[in-house]
Amino acid sequence: MVEPAVILPSDPLLPRRVDPHFAWEAGALRAVGGGHVLLDHDALLAGDVEAAVRRIPAGPGPLWYRGWMVPTARYAELAEALADRGRPLLTGAAAYATAHELPGWYRTFEPLTPASSWLPGPGWSRSALAAAAAELGGRGPAVVKDYVKSRKHEWDEACYVPDLADLDALERVASRFAELQGEFLSGGLVVRRFERFARAADGRAEEARVWWLDGEAVLVGPHPDSPAVRVEPELSAVRPLVRRLGCRFVTTDLARSAGAGAADGAAGWRVVEVGDGQVSELPSRADVEALFRALLEA
Repeated sequence: MVEPAVILPSDPLLPRRVDPHFAWEAGALRAVGGGHVLLDHDALLAGDVEAAVRRIPAGPGPLWYRGWMVPTARYAELAEALADRGRPLLTGAAAYATAHELPGWYRTFEPLTPASSWLPGPGWSRSALAAAAAELGGRGPAVVKDYVKSRKHEWDEACYVPDLADLDALERVASRFAELQGEFLSGGLVVRRFERFARAADGRAEEARVWWLDGEAVLVGPHPDSPAVRVEPELSAVRPLVRRLGCRFVTTDLARSAGAGAADGAAGWRVVEVGDGQVSELPSRADVEALFRALLEA
């Protein structure tokens, strides 16, 4: 019998089955000889960690998680509960927070990512927003997001600020962003220098998602938002920063600066986002065999 090595979220309506969104990952995992156990994600978010892990048998054996995003505080509770059952998570709570939230990874990737400043919690004062803008030079275009997510689909309303010198616009966009995020706001507000990236013929950014395990790239594929756009990023400048971060399983979203040509090499590629590999979205058509084999072997 295969020892389960991966946690997947259960179907909220049929709790003995995998959440339909992750059913194809369960199939891919079985295809490479792996097994899975089920987590009640809704119970975890509600703070009932014992109910969340009731279908996960006691150890021995560590586990990876693959599923929906989990707030860092809830992830810490999950890690503690699983350790008590002899099933420690292979990504600990501190490592999860480091890779999942921008303040955890930003300083490591600062040479390759847009300049950023951030403010904890909701309810930012105008003076605090002005100070965050001043850290970025106080002028020029920027975007706002929280520690994890943006609202790029409400670009003009809750994401893009044409000029940081316009504090009214910054305050308006930040307030609308917070309003739309509501209870799902993660950590606090990030103000991030806007950079232009190369675009494919359909207007989508030429962006790739790279999956790293123990400092090695095990899968390079399209970004889930543009699965038809295929690019091959240069990784030589990114690899040492991933290793310096010190987290076992992470993703980096990479895009080429607008106007960067072949002569720019690694310098043309920018780190748009970093994420914990356990909660980063996989494009449904990605060839994940190498990734799942690597996770099982690790």
